[in-house]
Amino acid sequence: MTSRSAPSDPRIVAIYLKRAHRGPMDPVAEATLVAGKGLDGNVDRSRRRQVTLLELENWQQSTADVGSHADPSRRRANIVVTGISLAHTRGRVLRIGNARLAVGGELTPCERMDEVHEGLQAALRSDWRAGVFAQVLDGGVIRVGDPIAWEIAAEMPAQAS
Repeated sequence: MTSRSAPSDPRIVAIYLKRAHRGPMDPVAEATLVAGKGLDGNVDRSRRRQVTLLELENWQQSTADVGSHADPSRRRANIVVTGISLAHTRGRVLRIGNARLAVGGELTPCERMDEVHEGLQAALRSDWRAGVFAQVLDGGVIRVGDPIAWEIAAEMPAQAS
């Protein structure tokens, strides 16, 4: 995954499932998001942290900052996206086909990132570079290459005076 997508082409570039705690991240071409649960077949999910997302551009910048060329799978996020900013998106809803994800907050990079490359944990701490966690509002099948977009919040009705 060395190419960058144009910002006008927000999409999924990789999907990973983890079959065991601290186990390998298995790349898959498609996966099923289950409402209120996360990715079907993935372990290490909770009610708050059902799925994790990483912005490819942030990973590339962080690894470049420390002189690494580590693959994004080393971040251990479930969904790698490109062309869309995940920073400061708590409470926003991301749409992938029929599926909808509510961003719960920023991920904190753990000490395992320094096992990937010395200094990577610190590089990922800056401005939400480590990614976000989300809850699945509406499930569905997602695929590598699927377009993604932020859902526009419905306007509040005007108050009667």
